[in-house]
Amino acid sequence: MTNSVSTLAAGSAGTVETRYLDLPEPVRLDCGRELHPVRVAYETYGVLSPRRDNVILVCHALSGDAHAAGFAKAPPEESTRDGFGAEDRDGPAVKGLGWWDGMIGPGKAFDTDRFFVVATNLLGGCSGTTGPSSVDPATGRPYGPDFPVITVADMVRTQRAFLDALGIERLAAVAGGSLGGMQALEWAILFPDQVDAVVVIASTHALHPQGVAWNAIAREAIMRDPAWQGGRYHGTGRAPDAGMGVARMVGHVTYLSAPALEDKFGRRLQFADDIRYTITDAEFAVESYLRHQAGSFVKRFDANTYLYTSRALTYFDLARQYGGGSLERALQCVSARTLLIAFSSDWLYPPSASREIEETLLALGKPVECHVIDAPYGHDCFLLEEARQTPIIRRFLSDHRPVHGGAG
Repeated sequence: MTNSVSTLAAGSAGTVETRYLDLPEPVRLDCGRELHPVRVAYETYGVLSPRRDNVILVCHALSGDAHAAGFAKAPPEESTRDGFGAEDRDGPAVKGLGWWDGMIGPGKAFDTDRFFVVATNLLGGCSGTTGPSSVDPATGRPYGPDFPVITVADMVRTQRAFLDALGIERLAAVAGGSLGGMQALEWAILFPDQVDAVVVIASTHALHPQGVAWNAIAREAIMRDPAWQGGRYHGTGRAPDAGMGVARMVGHVTYLSAPALEDKFGRRLQFADDIRYTITDAEFAVESYLRHQAGSFVKRFDANTYLYTSRALTYFDLARQYGGGSLERALQCVSARTLLIAFSSDWLYPPSASREIEETLLALGKPVECHVIDAPYGHDCFLLEEARQTPIIRRFLSDHRPVHGGAG
């Protein structure tokens, strides 16, 4: 292939509109409850093959949504592409672009000239899929804290039910970064005969204790905001924006690395040539940046969704869920080819976690490859280092051979 990565990045998925599908049956949850009705927000890119064997499901991270690629027909007030360096990278088009636009489209990593790519907003979300801000049919009011506690497996079962409703039985691949990578791994275990490959980027089989701790701090920030009101803030005219903003600041710092912060901000002052002897104002550029991130985030994200999704990703532990404490036993049933991509500076989802998955799959004789990309931006590399991931993913997916059987 002679095309350069920059040429590959030029293809656009075009203008897309988020659609919605109501699942016909209740979703059974790990907590023992059933959820019904369940609506799923989704977008698709590319053309479904006659045999329905070219489908890639893309799963988003904690703060993502169904708008993964192309330009939104109705651009949101605030974009999901609000992370480190987003404005420098995207320019004025940022609000309309999908959160993984550099990876999905003609000639890109997930090539829509070849694959039919599907992206959904996960269960518990606040961007069209049923979640805590949705109306509880039993009360006519938003679920709030009455929404059932969910797991990553519940998210995946919801995706499976959604695909059933579309008449899609088998997936060429499931792909995602961070929490999206967790969903991909869950797919490989829950539905081993229905997934040909998984692409797991900047993810893990279980969040490390430090990650669990930072998530706990973020949740505490929300729940200790008096405006949270025990989760029943909808319709009160008050929302826990202060606590939510702090949670976003905490989360955002964990997504970065010390070198990245040093390179972009250093100890540069934001508004003056010298300190101004103030406690309340943002003196340093990095402080101002975090406040900006917080302000943008609270405009587009529901606090209860943050709580539920954060809890789900901290519960995620494949060895505990499926192996009685053994990762090897948990991964025994995996039949999908597995691609793992990690980043050298990611301390939240460190390369060691991907290596552990690789070593376990190799010991089981499963097809797997792992790539660690040397990059300075921390966990956000999975959103920023698109050009370096593209050739790895394209080559991996070029080996795809459809497996036919059953309906379709």
